Amino acid sequence: MNPTHTATTAPSAVDKPLGASLLSRDRPARPGPLAASLAFGWRALLKVKHNPQQLFDAVGFPVMTTLVFTYLFGGALAGSTREYLQFLLPGIVVLTVVMISMNTGVALNVDIAKGVSDRFRSMPLWQPAVLVGALLGDILRYAVAATVTVLVGLALGFRPGNGVGGVLLGLVLVVVFAFSLAWVWTVLGLAANKPEIVMNVSGLAVFPLLFLSNIFVGPNTMPGWLETAVEVNPVTRAVTASRHAMDGTLTAGDLTAYAVTCTVLILVFGSITGVLYNGRRHS
Repeated sequence: MNPTHTATTAPSAVDKPLGASLLSRDRPARPGPLAASLAFGWRALLKVKHNPQQLFDAVGFPVMTTLVFTYLFGGALAGSTREYLQFLLPGIVVLTVVMISMNTGVALNVDIAKGVSDRFRSMPLWQPAVLVGALLGDILRYAVAATVTVLVGLALGFRPGNGVGGVLLGLVLVVVFAFSLAWVWTVLGLAANKPEIVMNVSGLAVFPLLFLSNIFVGPNTMPGWLETAVEVNPVTRAVTASRHAMDGTLTAGDLTAYAVTCTVLILVFGSITGVLYNGRRHS
């Protein structure tokens, strides 16, 4: 009689838990708020590669606006394009960057329309990074546009009274203001149904902000009621601070009015943006 033979076999891969078979290393750590924001900021910059229009906005548009408004109004308002440019250029920097900032709301609405934002909301990350990162990426476009505008102005004869330091301070003030104003367009981007609506409404809204300001002429040349309206315009506060930083006449009052304006824009429209974004997230 043959003895009973009991075969012993090694455990096969099938007997192992599924998770142990799939995971060969530790799960990556969840990205922190800063890392997530920087990643989405890089994504915003990469969009320029696929959308050349954004490159034109940052380079071509500043050149065109500086040339057009300098030679269109210079002779009529100041008798000399060179003399008028000393007053006009800081305002043109603000005008250029404000126009570019509207793209923030359009890009956000496009992501929503294509379902990209739904994909982001399903990811285990700090959700405000989607918005903060987009705005951080746009800051570089603002800086490029503002710098190009100043370089064109220098070529045309602009000579800042406060030197290089004053110009750099003025540019920083403009970029921070554009970042603050961009929160207005994020609200519109989240509330609108189509990118075309964002573009049309933001265009209508920005027109009085730019032309009822002190970009082209001083408020003291206007009727009293209009001068009052111009003085409370956020764009006027930004232009005044930038202009006085470049010519060396910046005062504590200018900085206070500017700082209050930027703070109010960020707090009010940033809060509304958060409510609208969270509402979409839970809908």
